[in-house]
Amino acid sequence: MLVLDPAADRIVDANPAAARLLGYDRAVLRAMAPSALHPGQRPALIVFTQGALAKGQWWSQALIPRHADGKSLRLEYSASPLGDGRLLVTLADLDARRRRVIDGQADQHMRAGIAEWQRMERIFRDIERENQLILRAAGEGIYGVNADGVTTFINPAAERMLGWLATDLVGKDMHATVHHTHPDGGHYHHHDCPIYAAFRDGAVHQVDSEVFWRKDGTSFPVEYTSTPIRDRGQLLGAVIVFRDISQRREAEERLRSALAEVDSLRERLELENAYLKEEIRLESHHQGIIGRSPAIEATLRQIDLVAGTDATVLVTGESGTGKELIARAIHEASRRRDRPLIRVNCAAVPRELFESEFFGHAKGAFTGALRDRVGRFELADGGTLFLDEVGEIPLDLQGKLLRVLQERSFERVGEERTRAVDIRLVAATNRDLKDEVRRGRFREDLYFRLNVFPVAASPLRERPEDIALIAQHFLKGAARRLNIPEPRLTEGDARRLARYAWPGNVRELENVIERAAILAVGGRLRFDLPETDPPRRLATPPAALPADRPPTETDRRARDRAEIAAALALTGGRVFGPNGAAALLGLRPTTLASRIKAHGFGK
Repeated sequence: MLVLDPAADRIVDANPAAARLLGYDRAVLRAMAPSALHPGQRPALIVFTQGALAKGQWWSQALIPRHADGKSLRLEYSASPLGDGRLLVTLADLDARRRRVIDGQADQHMRAGIAEWQRMERIFRDIERENQLILRAAGEGIYGVNADGVTTFINPAAERMLGWLATDLVGKDMHATVHHTHPDGGHYHHHDCPIYAAFRDGAVHQVDSEVFWRKDGTSFPVEYTSTPIRDRGQLLGAVIVFRDISQRREAEERLRSALAEVDSLRERLELENAYLKEEIRLESHHQGIIGRSPAIEATLRQIDLVAGTDATVLVTGESGTGKELIARAIHEASRRRDRPLIRVNCAAVPRELFESEFFGHAKGAFTGALRDRVGRFELADGGTLFLDEVGEIPLDLQGKLLRVLQERSFERVGEERTRAVDIRLVAATNRDLKDEVRRGRFREDLYFRLNVFPVAASPLRERPEDIALIAQHFLKGAARRLNIPEPRLTEGDARRLARYAWPGNVRELENVIERAAILAVGGRLRFDLPETDPPRRLATPPAALPADRPPTETDRRARDRAEIAAALALTGGRVFGPNGAAALLGLRPTTLASRIKAHGFGK
């Protein structure tokens, strides 16, 4: 037997049997510390003594004392408190007990009891070993405290994170060692500690906003759970599982910084976008529509009238007259101006890709569809869809376009889901859609659906008073792009430009101005324009045909040439306009221009 004083870590007394068993003189044992008798086993010794004091009785085979000759002994310990903070510990030699059994010193009943005891000993030893393996393998830090807040055990992961050894921490006040200060450096009182609260109120406490302190004086952020330990309804202490969340905090901080930067850039881009939009509105005069002719003023009035509605608009006119500018002006003056204007050049879309271009497709819908694709209708949702050269849409696909316009819904190619869409449609064409309908090349019902509000883009030759204004605008832009001093447009230049017929309309004028700016010498513009001579007239009309034979191809061509020559003579060589030869003959101006070229007029 031994009498221990756990608080002083001292063996108070030992009987002669204990002295013989341990191999020490009795006086030596009285001066020895229990931790010296059990080297490297301080955590287990503390658990044993604290358990005996708390429970009134404790038994263990986990302690292995060292004999005076250096060998390790296998003993059975049992302890009970003496009432003054000291413990009476009884030691039993397990090896001697086994030898007595083997030597037949115990009866059969004793041998059976000891065999069962040995079996249970193995079971508990295996359980204890497995528990120790689990504690060592755990990646989280694990330590335990008793009801006084004294550390009773600590696993290797906690040792690594805290920088303390188990022998340094076991037996010490846990809070005062590793949890004494708030993250801001403020004092952390025992009464406020959630770890200690677990064995006071019996509740599980989870915390993710505190720090633990290492042996070297540095701290690290932790999240932990403090779970109370109960035995027969009595709170004995708590077990704490914690992890170092430094890397997670750093990642969260980097993410917050990145999101803040994204927000800052988005706000900056939105401001720049708003500024640029305002600049464009102020500078472009109805999105680039320049002029003061009656034709332009009439067009601008039509834009102002229709922009505030969601009516479908059909913009007609020759190539280069600015049909897209009219569409943009309608969009910018509408309630949809904060949503996109999506443009589709129908003449540039391959026939087999029309559906995919308009409505999108699902992944795998056809060969080459490697991913989902959003169509132009879906992109324009909430905004305006501009279909340029709408007359080029194949006849068999016009019905699908009509269905979307009527039902305001569509399905992607290869997908059964129906998607609703809210768009405003503006279409443009340089074809005579009425004539296309008569020829069976354009659906009549689609034409009526598109032609809700027609807007005609006047050709440049019908508004010569606008040519100088547009030329000056293009000249300013060309000088800025080419980084040259802006050349001067003289009155002579303006008169020469006004005399030209401009078959390519505004687009041709822009190209001519840019070329003249490049060729300018000393600020003097040099225009490369063909001179327009009046068409040559026929001297005599063709002879009358005999009444007894039908006209040949040669006769027909001669009569056609004579009619064109007569119309040109009546209009003074003017082809375009309400008083031009084309209107007189009932032909489209481009058709008449083509026939004039075919008959060789002006050569």
